[in-house]
Amino acid sequence: MTTISDLTYRLGPRLLFDSAGAQLPDGARVGFVGRNGAGKTTLFRLMRGEIAAESGTIALPRRARMGSVEQEAPGGPDRLIDFVLAADAERAALLEEAEHAHDPHRIAEIQTRLVDIDAHSAPARAARILSGLGFDEAAQQRALSEFSGGWRMRVALAAVLFTQPDLLLLDEPTNYLDLEGTLWLVDHLKTYPATALVISHDRDLLDAVCDHILHLDQAKLTLWKGNYSSFEKQRRELMALQAKAAKKQEDKRKHLQAFVDRFRAKATKARQAQSRLKMLEKMEPVTAIVDSEALPIHLPSPDKQLSPPIIAMERAAAGYGDRTVLSQINLSLSNDDRIGLLGANGNGKSTFAKLLAGRLGATSGNVVRASKLEVGFFAQHQVDDLDLADTPYRAVARLMPEAPEAKARARAAQMGFSGTRADTRVAQLSGGEKARLLMGLSTFHAPHLVILDEPTNHLDIDSRAALIEAINDYTGAVVLVSHDRYLLEACADRLWLVADGRVAEFDGDLDDYTRFVLQKSRGDESVKSARATEKKPARARESRGAAQKRLQAVEEKMQRFSGLIARIDAVLGDGEAFAKDPKKAAELSQQRSDLESALVAAEDEWLALSTEAESA
Repeated sequence: MTTISDLTYRLGPRLLFDSAGAQLPDGARVGFVGRNGAGKTTLFRLMRGEIAAESGTIALPRRARMGSVEQEAPGGPDRLIDFVLAADAERAALLEEAEHAHDPHRIAEIQTRLVDIDAHSAPARAARILSGLGFDEAAQQRALSEFSGGWRMRVALAAVLFTQPDLLLLDEPTNYLDLEGTLWLVDHLKTYPATALVISHDRDLLDAVCDHILHLDQAKLTLWKGNYSSFEKQRRELMALQAKAAKKQEDKRKHLQAFVDRFRAKATKARQAQSRLKMLEKMEPVTAIVDSEALPIHLPSPDKQLSPPIIAMERAAAGYGDRTVLSQINLSLSNDDRIGLLGANGNGKSTFAKLLAGRLGATSGNVVRASKLEVGFFAQHQVDDLDLADTPYRAVARLMPEAPEAKARARAAQMGFSGTRADTRVAQLSGGEKARLLMGLSTFHAPHLVILDEPTNHLDIDSRAALIEAINDYTGAVVLVSHDRYLLEACADRLWLVADGRVAEFDGDLDDYTRFVLQKSRGDESVKSARATEKKPARARESRGAAQKRLQAVEEKMQRFSGLIARIDAVLGDGEAFAKDPKKAAELSQQRSDLESALVAAEDEWLALSTEAESA
């Protein structure tokens, strides 16, 4: 068992851990969750001994081996397969010694140990792991130095998985994987034979893999049994119970205090008043759990819809110079389509996205665009291209040259940068804030089509839920490239597959695609090419699972609205609220009315989606 006891650690003025503790059972697959910046990666550094805690201990099982992916991508002339095999230090040392050993007894010991650790099947196992993460047989024979940083991080992940440490630490492992690699990793971790602690904001991974959730909140650690959906349900129930207990205690406090204030000066009641005063002093306060709300994400909808199709491609081809990447594309895009783009990295998804956006012209065939078509393009790598000396306000003001400062600041606030945050240098923004800023700038002019290429990197779970809500509220067309299956199921109505130099509709849902990817990674010869068609109507193929995910997103929205209404009711329920601050009370009344309208709209949406889910 891994035990964290009375852990305290500060990062500058911020208290990340305050006498925090938890016990991780042996063999548990634990999802580690919490808001961005809460201190999750810091706990990994404390566990690895890279930094020292102010107080407290982290005790690992005796002789337990810990494994994690280094933050620096590996490099050098080693072949990929050799790098992964070398990660098993014991196997490498035994094989080296076996080549030079002369003592028969020692040779026998070496060979026995090699059999015990299954050393002779190691090359096949390493090759399977590399294949699952996107490296074919030819790529496995190439040098590390030939690959980009993101691909080399995949190799580092493969090396850690190959060694099968007793305690596996993974920090956002899907951030440098595509959907295919993510599907394989989820399947691999389901049967991981030792303890795994995974920092992730990928709900599908946390639900499919984890049997425990470790939650970091307000500098405390809490271990919950079950997957992420179970954790959410349990925590909501606890929040409701504690809110009820806190209100009950507050009512009791008021009752006791009123008695003390009324009878303290009366000789006949003085002893009773004193007794109640002692009861007040001994009463341990019950603190209600209150989640800080994630800032909403807003994708401005187009003022006017264009006549469909907004893009039509006939026998179109695209590429770079003399190299054709994609050809024979026969697809059309309507003004309310929700497209999920599938396909392994390197198959041409980015090329196709650039073709849709008009950033790349067709080398042959026809691409017809609607007149006045506006496209918003968000690509994750563009986050690194933001001017670090810029501020959100200045970036917005440049897009509104004629607008007064107040209007530009209001628009920046709508993007999530109000007050002093609007004047914060980009260099000082978190990864999630940079992504939020780029998304706001990319969709600033209310485009008819939004293309989102890996939009969830750096976003925590609550921000991803806000993104799902924003996409579903947006009335234009959306094309999504993402490794986040939960996002795709909640937002995409149609799936297009980019593979073998073609782009075509995938005949099936994400469950079908998952089976196809996993069977292919296991080398199943019976697997045929992914099914593609251009015949089925778009809406008819939305899976029941996708409709259920959208239903869940609306249910979460309804719960949030109901919770906010309850909070306002609690304030307005105080008879002195209007007397103390009439203006604020009036504002709260108006907010309550707006929330009530929003709740009614959400309930209507829920009913419509329920009908859709049943028919699906």
